[in-house]
Amino acid sequence: MTVQFITEIIQDGAFAAIAAIGFAIISNPPRKAILISALLAAIGHGLRYFLMHTAMPLEIATASFFAAFSIGLLAIPFAKAIHCPAEVFSFPSLLPMIPGMFAYKSILALTQFMQTKDDTASLKYLVEFCHNGATTIFVLFALVVGAAIPVFIFHRQSFTATRLLKKLVKK
Repeated sequence: MTVQFITEIIQDGAFAAIAAIGFAIISNPPRKAILISALLAAIGHGLRYFLMHTAMPLEIATASFFAAFSIGLLAIPFAKAIHCPAEVFSFPSLLPMIPGMFAYKSILALTQFMQTKDDTASLKYLVEFCHNGATTIFVLFALVVGAAIPVFIFHRQSFTATRLLKKLVKK
């Protein structure tokens, strides 16, 4: 690994952390949860970048799955530590990984497909629509499944934080 590659991973994670802070603030969580969201987003997005740019690169859906899985795994101990549901900071951490560019390109290709009269160009646009649309769907599916698996594996631990919070509120 070169210094430039490590710098790119850190830069990618930093931009994801900034986006996660913005997404986390929307739901008005505790301040600790905002910082944890930023940390988890940086780790997850950096991991996805690493997996997509190594000697044997993974495609975006598989890399997104592993990144979401890591975010889900790390969210559980943080949830227990600050007595806050893991979803409060895992969801904002996942949002920077939503494939907006693929979704945009698929809608753009669909629009161009409907407007063109040329059969060769229309076939090209249809293929672009299918490719980008399928990529969007698979990445979204990978994010959801990757983040949900740790909750199912550590079912008791993932809901301990909310039970503790309910006990504190009742007192």
